[in-house]
Amino acid sequence: EHALQQALAHQQMTLHYQPQVLSNSPHTLHGVEVLMRWNHPDWGMVPPSKFIPVAEESGLIHPLTLWLLDEACRQLVAWRKAGLVVPCLAINLSGRSFHRPELTREIKDALIRHRLRPADLVLEITESIMMDARPTTRTNIDTLHFDGFRVSLDDFGTGYSSLSYLHRLPIHELKLDISFVRDLTTSPSARALTLSVLSIAQTLGMVVVAEGGETTGQYEWLQMHGCTSIQGYLFCKPLAADVFEVWLRTQLLDQAPASDAQG
Repeated sequence: EHALQQALAHQQMTLHYQPQVLSNSPHTLHGVEVLMRWNHPDWGMVPPSKFIPVAEESGLIHPLTLWLLDEACRQLVAWRKAGLVVPCLAINLSGRSFHRPELTREIKDALIRHRLRPADLVLEITESIMMDARPTTRTNIDTLHFDGFRVSLDDFGTGYSSLSYLHRLPIHELKLDISFVRDLTTSPSARALTLSVLSIAQTLGMVVVAEGGETTGQYEWLQMHGCTSIQGYLFCKPLAADVFEVWLRTQLLDQAPASDAQG
């Protein structure tokens, strides 16, 4: 916990970026997910699976999230000024942040500082947030939707929530968990469940982003069955901002943003 406090104070935290590409046009960005990294001077790179739980328990997750939001917005503006087309950034939000009545104002304030619009962000939440019965959580979700933010349900299919939440809450996007994508070419069950998710999303007018695409076989299956977008090592691993900019300039032949990425 003390080391995390020092990390914020001494700029040890950095952001990495991973592209989400359209399945029917893999040289076109759907969006870019923002991922937090911690490079400790003695420990080296500390994985998020280690420091995020500590941040959640200690109450540091919200200042970390606000730093991430501000830095990501600054980077998006810099890329656009450099002539790079990045349709939107996907940012993970902590469930604890949704307990704060100030959350929506803080997010909007960051956009105002950087002269961005709600359509420039996709806010990723987990199923536990969707199921949270606290009035403040539901008010924040509804207010963000009313203000024009798109909400993405992360790791869909791994939790225990009722499907009824999908039509009761303003969810724009489903992120298909890597566990399904990894087994697509070997498991009939994974294929059947993924087809169900794609059908539900299509019926409800939702976008689907498949996480963890690593092989051509996975990509071709997802493309054939109408998955909107794919994110994974097959296209690009998470990269530091300067390296990601090089990737953008050299790998994307067609950088026109997708219509559903523009909202």
